[in-house]
Amino acid sequence: MKSIFLTQINNCRWLAACLLPALLASQALVGAEIPELLTCADGTKVTTSGQWEAQRRGEVLELFRAHVFGRNPVDRPADLKFERVVPDAEMLDGKAIRKQIKASFSGPGGQHSFVFTAFIPKSSKPVPAFLLICNRGYENIDPDRVEKSSFWPVEQIVERGYAALAFRNAELDPDHHDGWTNGVHQIFQPDPKLRTSDSWGTLAAWAWGASRVMDWIESEPLINAGRVGVLGHSRGGKTALWCGAQDNRFALTISNNSGCGGAKLNRMELPKSEPIARINKNFPHWFCERFKEYSANENALPVDQHMLIALLAPRLAYVASATGDDWAGQPGEFQSCVLAAPAWGLYGLKGLGTTAFPAPDTPIHSGYIGYHLRSGKHNLTEYDWKCYMDFADKHWR
Repeated sequence: MKSIFLTQINNCRWLAACLLPALLASQALVGAEIPELLTCADGTKVTTSGQWEAQRRGEVLELFRAHVFGRNPVDRPADLKFERVVPDAEMLDGKAIRKQIKASFSGPGGQHSFVFTAFIPKSSKPVPAFLLICNRGYENIDPDRVEKSSFWPVEQIVERGYAALAFRNAELDPDHHDGWTNGVHQIFQPDPKLRTSDSWGTLAAWAWGASRVMDWIESEPLINAGRVGVLGHSRGGKTALWCGAQDNRFALTISNNSGCGGAKLNRMELPKSEPIARINKNFPHWFCERFKEYSANENALPVDQHMLIALLAPRLAYVASATGDDWAGQPGEFQSCVLAAPAWGLYGLKGLGTTAFPAPDTPIHSGYIGYHLRSGKHNLTEYDWKCYMDFADKHWR
Protein backbone atom coordinates (compact mmCIF):
# COMPACT_ATOMS: atom_id res chain seq x y z
CA MET A 1 0.00 0.00 0.00
CA LYS A 2 2.84 2.39 0.89
CA SER A 3 4.50 1.67 -2.45
CA ILE A 4 1.29 2.45 -4.35
CA PHE A 5 0.84 5.67 -2.39
CA LEU A 6 4.38 6.84 -3.16
CA THR A 7 3.91 5.95 -6.82
CA GLN A 8 0.76 8.07 -6.93
CA ILE A 9 2.61 11.02 -5.37
CA ASN A 10 5.44 10.73 -7.87
CA ASN A 11 2.94 10.53 -10.72
CA CYS A 12 1.29 13.73 -9.48
CA ARG A 13 4.64 15.48 -9.32
CA TRP A 14 5.47 14.33 -12.83
CA LEU A 15 2.08 15.49 -14.09
CA ALA A 16 2.49 18.90 -12.45
CA ALA A 17 5.91 19.32 -14.01
CA CYS A 18 4.49 18.48 -17.43
CA LEU A 19 1.40 20.65 -17.14
CA LEU A 20 2.95 23.74 -15.56
CA PRO A 21 4.56 25.10 -18.75
CA ALA A 22 1.31 24.70 -20.67
CA LEU A 23 -0.73 26.32 -17.92
CA LEU A 24 1.64 29.26 -17.63
CA ALA A 25 1.97 29.73 -21.37
CA SER A 26 -1.81 29.83 -21.77
CA GLN A 27 -2.08 33.25 -20.13
CA ALA A 28 -3.52 35.81 -22.51
CA LEU A 29 -2.08 39.14 -23.52
CA VAL A 30 -4.49 41.90 -22.57
CA GLY A 31 -5.60 45.32 -23.69
CA ALA A 32 -3.93 47.33 -26.40
CA GLU A 33 -1.38 45.96 -28.80
CA ILE A 34 2.11 45.34 -27.52
CA PRO A 35 4.42 48.19 -28.58
CA GLU A 36 6.20 47.28 -31.77
CA LEU A 37 9.85 46.65 -31.24
CA LEU A 38 11.03 47.13 -34.81
CA THR A 39 8.92 50.13 -35.88
CA CYS A 40 10.46 53.57 -35.44
CA ALA A 41 8.55 56.57 -34.15
CA ASP A 42 8.21 57.88 -37.72
CA GLY A 43 6.72 54.57 -38.89
CA THR A 44 9.89 53.24 -40.52
CA LYS A 45 10.22 49.46 -40.32
CA VAL A 46 13.56 48.27 -39.02
CA THR A 47 15.02 45.46 -41.10
CA THR A 48 18.78 45.80 -40.53
CA SER A 49 21.12 46.07 -37.58
CA GLY A 50 22.29 49.41 -38.99
CA GLN A 51 18.78 50.86 -38.74
CA TRP A 52 18.42 49.48 -35.24
CA GLU A 53 21.65 51.06 -34.03
CA ALA A 54 21.27 54.34 -35.90
CA GLN A 55 17.66 55.06 -34.93
CA ARG A 56 15.40 52.60 -33.18
CA ARG A 57 17.67 51.50 -30.36
CA GLY A 58 18.19 55.10 -29.29
CA GLU A 59 14.45 55.75 -29.40
CA VAL A 60 13.69 52.76 -27.16
CA LEU A 61 16.44 53.68 -24.71
CA GLU A 62 15.10 57.22 -24.47
CA LEU A 63 11.56 55.94 -23.83
CA PHE A 64 12.78 53.90 -20.86
CA ARG A 65 14.68 56.90 -19.53
CA ALA A 66 11.69 59.22 -19.89
CA HIS A 67 8.94 56.89 -18.67
CA VAL A 68 10.41 54.13 -16.46
CA PHE A 69 13.86 54.43 -14.90
CA GLY A 70 14.74 58.10 -15.31
CA ARG A 71 17.96 59.60 -16.58
CA ASN A 72 21.31 59.79 -14.82
CA PRO A 73 22.60 63.32 -14.11
CA VAL A 74 26.18 62.13 -14.55
CA ASP A 75 28.09 59.24 -16.13
CA ARG A 76 31.64 58.62 -14.89
CA PRO A 77 32.58 61.35 -12.37
CA ALA A 78 35.73 63.25 -13.30
CA ASP A 79 37.27 62.57 -9.89
CA LEU A 80 36.35 58.88 -9.64
CA LYS A 81 39.17 56.99 -7.97
CA PHE A 82 39.78 53.47 -6.73
CA GLU A 83 41.84 52.42 -3.73
CA ARG A 84 42.40 49.15 -1.88
CA VAL A 85 40.55 48.76 1.41
CA VAL A 86 42.95 46.03 2.54
CA PRO A 87 46.01 44.50 0.86
CA ASP A 88 45.31 41.89 -1.81
CA ALA A 89 45.24 38.39 -0.33
CA GLU A 90 45.41 34.80 -1.47
CA MET A 91 42.13 33.03 -0.73
CA LEU A 92 40.32 29.76 -1.36
CA ASP A 93 43.36 27.58 -0.60
CA GLY A 94 45.52 29.71 -2.83
CA LYS A 95 43.25 29.39 -5.89
CA ALA A 96 42.27 33.05 -6.02
CA ILE A 97 43.37 36.60 -5.26
CA ARG A 98 40.92 38.69 -3.27
CA LYS A 99 40.76 42.40 -3.87
CA GLN A 100 38.60 44.81 -1.87
CA ILE A 101 38.25 48.16 -3.57
CA LYS A 102 36.67 51.45 -2.52
CA ALA A 103 35.27 53.62 -5.30
CA SER A 104 35.17 57.32 -4.32
CA PHE A 105 33.73 60.34 -6.12
CA SER A 106 32.11 63.69 -5.46
CA GLY A 107 29.35 65.94 -6.74
CA PRO A 108 27.54 69.15 -5.83
CA GLY A 109 26.24 67.49 -2.66
CA GLY A 110 29.60 66.31 -1.35
CA GLN A 111 31.61 63.10 -1.39
CA HIS A 112 30.51 59.47 -1.50
CA SER A 113 32.03 56.01 -1.78
CA PHE A 114 31.13 52.34 -1.92
CA VAL A 115 33.11 49.12 -1.59
CA PHE A 116 33.16 46.09 -3.86
CA THR A 117 34.97 42.76 -3.63
CA ALA A 118 36.62 40.70 -6.35
CA PHE A 119 37.82 37.09 -6.16
CA ILE A 120 40.01 36.45 -9.20
CA PRO A 121 41.19 32.91 -9.99
CA LYS A 122 44.89 32.53 -10.62
CA SER A 123 45.42 32.18 -14.34
CA SER A 124 48.05 32.73 -17.02
CA LYS A 125 45.66 35.01 -18.89
CA PRO A 126 42.83 37.45 -18.05
CA VAL A 127 39.68 35.66 -16.89
CA PRO A 128 35.99 36.34 -17.58
CA ALA A 129 33.89 37.58 -14.68
CA PHE A 130 30.45 37.91 -13.11
CA LEU A 131 29.42 41.05 -11.21
CA LEU A 132 26.59 40.58 -8.71
CA ILE A 133 24.42 43.52 -7.69
CA CYS A 134 23.59 42.30 -4.18
CA ASN A 135 20.23 43.40 -2.77
CA ARG A 136 20.59 41.40 0.45
CA GLY A 137 22.67 41.72 3.61
CA TYR A 138 26.45 41.71 3.78
CA GLU A 139 26.48 38.11 5.02
CA ASN A 140 25.51 37.04 1.49
CA ILE A 141 28.74 38.48 0.04
CA ASP A 142 31.13 37.91 2.92
CA PRO A 143 34.63 38.83 1.65
CA ASP A 144 36.26 36.61 4.29
CA ARG A 145 34.20 33.55 3.28
CA VAL A 146 33.35 32.77 6.89
CA GLU A 147 29.71 32.89 5.91
CA LYS A 148 28.96 31.17 2.62
CA SER A 149 25.73 31.73 0.73
CA SER A 150 24.34 30.17 -2.42
CA PHE A 151 23.41 33.73 -3.34
CA TRP A 152 27.09 34.33 -4.22
CA PRO A 153 28.86 30.94 -4.37
CA VAL A 154 32.36 32.30 -4.84
CA GLU A 155 34.02 28.92 -4.48
CA GLN A 156 32.06 27.39 -7.36
CA ILE A 157 32.45 30.48 -9.56
CA VAL A 158 36.23 30.53 -9.14
CA GLU A 159 36.44 26.78 -9.67
CA ARG A 160 34.79 27.28 -13.06
CA GLY A 161 37.44 29.83 -14.01
CA TYR A 162 35.44 33.04 -13.49
CA ALA A 163 36.18 36.02 -11.32
CA ALA A 164 33.42 36.76 -8.81
CA LEU A 165 32.67 40.40 -8.00
CA ALA A 166 29.92 41.87 -5.84
CA PHE A 167 28.76 45.08 -4.18
CA ARG A 168 25.80 45.86 -1.96
CA ASN A 169 23.27 48.14 -3.66
CA ALA A 170 22.37 50.03 -0.47
CA GLU A 171 25.87 51.52 -0.36
CA LEU A 172 24.97 53.47 -3.50
CA ASP A 173 21.48 54.42 -2.39
CA PRO A 174 19.34 53.24 0.55
CA ASP A 175 16.41 51.05 -0.41
CA HIS A 176 13.71 53.23 1.09
CA HIS A 177 11.89 56.37 0.05
CA ASP A 178 13.91 59.01 1.88
CA GLY A 179 12.90 62.02 -0.19
CA TRP A 180 16.07 61.76 -2.27
CA THR A 181 18.19 63.13 0.58
CA ASN A 182 20.65 60.23 0.93
CA GLY A 183 23.02 58.24 -1.27
CA VAL A 184 24.12 59.25 -4.74
CA HIS A 185 20.88 61.13 -5.42
CA GLN A 186 21.85 63.65 -2.76
CA ILE A 187 25.43 63.79 -4.08
CA PHE A 188 24.53 64.69 -7.65
CA GLN A 189 21.13 66.40 -7.15
CA PRO A 190 21.29 67.87 -3.62
CA ASP A 191 18.07 69.88 -3.94
CA PRO A 192 15.14 67.42 -4.26
CA LYS A 193 12.86 70.29 -5.34
CA LEU A 194 14.75 70.49 -8.62
CA ARG A 195 13.89 66.92 -9.54
CA THR A 196 11.70 66.41 -12.62
CA SER A 197 9.35 63.68 -13.78
CA ASP A 198 12.23 61.87 -15.45
CA SER A 199 14.90 62.25 -12.75
CA TRP A 200 16.58 58.95 -11.94
CA GLY A 201 15.13 56.57 -9.40
CA THR A 202 16.88 54.17 -7.06
CA LEU A 203 17.15 51.32 -9.56
CA ALA A 204 18.98 53.66 -11.92
CA ALA A 205 21.34 54.69 -9.12
CA TRP A 206 22.22 51.07 -8.42
CA ALA A 207 22.78 50.41 -12.12
CA TRP A 208 25.04 53.47 -12.25
CA GLY A 209 27.11 51.90 -9.47
CA ALA A 210 27.56 48.68 -11.44
CA SER A 211 28.97 50.72 -14.33
CA ARG A 212 31.48 52.30 -11.96
CA VAL A 213 32.68 48.81 -11.02
CA MET A 214 33.10 48.16 -14.74
CA ASP A 215 35.29 51.27 -14.89
CA TRP A 216 37.61 49.53 -12.42
CA ILE A 217 37.44 46.20 -14.24
CA GLU A 218 38.72 47.89 -17.38
CA SER A 219 41.82 48.88 -15.41
CA GLU A 220 42.39 45.44 -13.87
CA PRO A 221 44.74 43.31 -16.02
CA LEU A 222 43.72 40.03 -14.35
CA ILE A 223 40.12 40.31 -15.68
CA ASN A 224 39.00 40.11 -19.31
CA ALA A 225 36.87 43.26 -19.52
CA GLY A 226 35.35 42.06 -22.79
CA ARG A 227 33.74 39.06 -21.08
CA VAL A 228 31.93 40.35 -18.01
CA GLY A 229 28.39 39.47 -17.00
CA VAL A 230 26.25 41.64 -14.72
CA LEU A 231 23.44 40.01 -12.78
CA GLY A 232 21.01 40.54 -9.99
CA HIS A 233 18.08 38.88 -8.23
CA SER A 234 14.60 40.38 -7.89
CA ARG A 235 15.10 44.18 -7.61
CA GLY A 236 18.74 43.48 -8.42
CA GLY A 237 17.59 41.75 -11.61
CA LYS A 238 15.64 44.84 -12.67
CA THR A 239 18.77 46.84 -11.98
CA ALA A 240 20.98 44.51 -14.01
CA LEU A 241 18.70 44.77 -17.05
CA TRP A 242 18.76 48.57 -16.95
CA CYS A 243 22.51 48.56 -16.42
CA GLY A 244 23.13 46.23 -19.37
CA ALA A 245 20.74 48.19 -21.56
CA GLN A 246 22.70 51.40 -21.05
CA ASP A 247 26.24 50.07 -20.71
CA ASN A 248 27.26 47.94 -23.66
CA ARG A 249 30.59 47.10 -22.03
CA PHE A 250 28.78 44.24 -20.28
CA ALA A 251 28.90 41.24 -22.61
CA LEU A 252 26.21 39.33 -20.69
CA THR A 253 23.23 40.60 -18.69
CA ILE A 254 21.31 38.28 -16.35
CA SER A 255 17.89 38.81 -14.80
CA ASN A 256 17.07 36.41 -11.96
CA ASN A 257 13.38 36.47 -10.92
CA SER A 258 13.14 40.19 -11.75
CA GLY A 259 9.37 40.38 -12.40
CA CYS A 260 7.55 43.70 -12.78
CA GLY A 261 9.82 46.48 -13.98
CA GLY A 262 12.35 43.83 -14.98
CA ALA A 263 11.77 41.01 -17.43
CA LYS A 264 8.01 40.49 -16.99
CA LEU A 265 5.79 41.65 -19.85
CA ASN A 266 3.34 44.19 -18.41
CA ARG A 267 0.63 43.49 -20.98
CA MET A 268 0.13 39.87 -19.98
CA GLU A 269 -2.81 39.01 -17.74
CA LEU A 270 -1.24 37.38 -14.70
CA PRO A 271 -3.52 37.92 -11.70
CA LYS A 272 -1.01 36.46 -9.23
CA SER A 273 1.90 38.62 -10.35
CA GLU A 274 2.87 42.12 -9.27
CA PRO A 275 1.29 44.90 -11.39
CA ILE A 276 2.71 48.35 -11.98
CA ALA A 277 0.23 49.94 -9.55
CA ARG A 278 1.39 47.69 -6.71
CA ILE A 279 5.12 48.15 -7.32
CA ASN A 280 4.70 51.94 -7.44
CA LYS A 281 2.76 51.88 -4.17
CA ASN A 282 5.23 49.66 -2.32
CA PHE A 283 8.43 51.05 -3.83
CA PRO A 284 7.75 54.64 -4.97
CA HIS A 285 11.47 55.39 -5.13
CA TRP A 286 12.53 52.68 -7.57
CA PHE A 287 11.44 54.35 -10.80
CA CYS A 288 11.13 57.88 -12.12
CA GLU A 289 8.05 59.89 -11.12
CA ARG A 290 6.44 59.60 -14.56
CA PHE A 291 6.21 55.81 -14.20
CA LYS A 292 3.39 56.35 -11.69
CA GLU A 293 1.19 57.55 -14.56
CA TYR A 294 0.99 53.93 -15.71
CA SER A 295 -0.34 52.46 -12.46
CA ALA A 296 -3.40 50.45 -13.52
CA ASN A 297 -2.78 52.01 -16.93
CA GLU A 298 -0.25 49.61 -18.49
CA ASN A 299 -1.60 50.02 -22.02
CA ALA A 300 -0.63 53.69 -22.06
CA LEU A 301 3.02 52.89 -21.39
CA PRO A 302 4.89 53.42 -24.69
CA VAL A 303 7.23 50.49 -24.00
CA ASP A 304 7.04 46.99 -22.58
CA GLN A 305 9.75 44.86 -21.06
CA HIS A 306 10.60 42.85 -24.18
CA MET A 307 12.01 46.12 -25.48
CA LEU A 308 14.28 46.42 -22.44
CA ILE A 309 15.72 42.97 -23.15
CA ALA A 310 16.08 43.83 -26.84
CA LEU A 311 18.39 46.71 -25.90
CA LEU A 312 20.96 44.05 -24.97
CA ALA A 313 21.28 42.79 -28.57
CA PRO A 314 23.57 41.59 -30.05
CA ARG A 315 25.20 40.81 -26.70
CA LEU A 316 24.22 37.87 -24.48
CA ALA A 317 21.07 37.99 -22.33
CA TYR A 318 19.65 35.56 -19.78
CA VAL A 319 16.33 35.51 -17.91
CA ALA A 320 15.46 33.03 -15.17
CA SER A 321 12.19 32.30 -13.38
CA ALA A 322 11.11 29.95 -10.58
CA THR A 323 8.06 27.68 -10.41
CA GLY A 324 7.04 28.99 -6.99
CA ASP A 325 7.44 32.65 -7.90
CA ASP A 326 4.07 33.64 -9.34
CA TRP A 327 4.61 37.19 -8.06
CA ALA A 328 7.36 37.66 -10.66
CA GLY A 329 5.08 36.36 -13.44
CA GLN A 330 7.06 33.49 -14.97
CA PRO A 331 5.19 33.35 -18.31
CA GLY A 332 5.53 37.11 -18.67
CA GLU A 333 9.28 36.87 -18.16
CA PHE A 334 9.50 34.14 -20.80
CA GLN A 335 7.24 35.97 -23.25
CA SER A 336 9.46 39.04 -23.09
CA CYS A 337 12.36 36.87 -24.26
CA VAL A 338 10.26 35.55 -27.15
CA LEU A 339 9.26 39.04 -28.25
CA ALA A 340 12.79 40.43 -27.85
CA ALA A 341 14.37 37.77 -30.07
CA PRO A 342 13.87 39.63 -33.41
CA ALA A 343 16.46 42.20 -32.31
CA TRP A 344 19.12 39.48 -32.48
CA GLY A 345 17.75 38.39 -35.84
CA LEU A 346 18.79 41.76 -37.25
CA TYR A 347 22.39 40.65 -36.68
CA GLY A 348 21.83 37.20 -38.17
CA LEU A 349 21.88 35.66 -34.69
CA LYS A 350 19.47 33.28 -32.99
CA GLY A 351 17.69 34.92 -30.07
CA LEU A 352 15.83 32.51 -27.84
CA GLY A 353 15.38 29.79 -30.44
CA THR A 354 11.90 28.68 -29.32
CA THR A 355 8.44 29.95 -28.41
CA ALA A 356 7.56 26.89 -26.29
CA PHE A 357 7.56 27.48 -22.54
CA PRO A 358 10.01 24.95 -21.05
CA ALA A 359 9.46 22.35 -18.38
CA PRO A 360 11.07 23.10 -15.02
CA ASP A 361 14.83 22.63 -14.82
CA THR A 362 15.36 22.33 -18.58
CA PRO A 363 17.47 25.37 -19.55
CA ILE A 364 17.25 26.89 -23.02
CA HIS A 365 20.79 27.69 -24.17
CA SER A 366 20.55 27.36 -27.94
CA GLY A 367 20.74 31.06 -28.82
CA TYR A 368 21.99 34.40 -27.57
CA ILE A 369 19.08 34.65 -25.10
CA GLY A 370 19.16 32.06 -22.33
CA TYR A 371 16.21 31.08 -20.16
CA HIS A 372 15.34 28.57 -17.47
CA LEU A 373 12.45 27.87 -15.11
CA ARG A 374 13.91 26.57 -11.86
CA SER A 375 11.94 24.43 -9.44
CA GLY A 376 11.56 26.30 -6.18
CA LYS A 377 10.89 29.71 -4.71
CA HIS A 378 11.97 33.31 -5.27
CA ASN A 379 15.72 33.07 -4.76
CA LEU A 380 19.15 33.00 -6.38
CA THR A 381 20.60 29.52 -5.99
CA GLU A 382 23.63 27.46 -6.95
CA TYR A 383 21.51 25.85 -9.67
CA ASP A 384 20.88 29.29 -11.19
CA TRP A 385 24.58 30.09 -11.06
CA LYS A 386 25.43 26.76 -12.71
CA CYS A 387 23.07 27.58 -15.59
CA TYR A 388 24.57 31.05 -16.01
CA MET A 389 28.10 29.67 -16.11
CA ASP A 390 27.08 26.88 -18.51
CA PHE A 391 25.62 29.53 -20.81
CA ALA A 392 28.73 31.69 -20.59
CA ASP A 393 30.94 28.66 -21.18
CA LYS A 394 29.08 27.89 -24.39
CA HIS A 395 29.69 31.36 -25.80
CA TRP A 396 33.02 32.35 -24.23
CA ARG A 397 35.10 29.18 -23.98
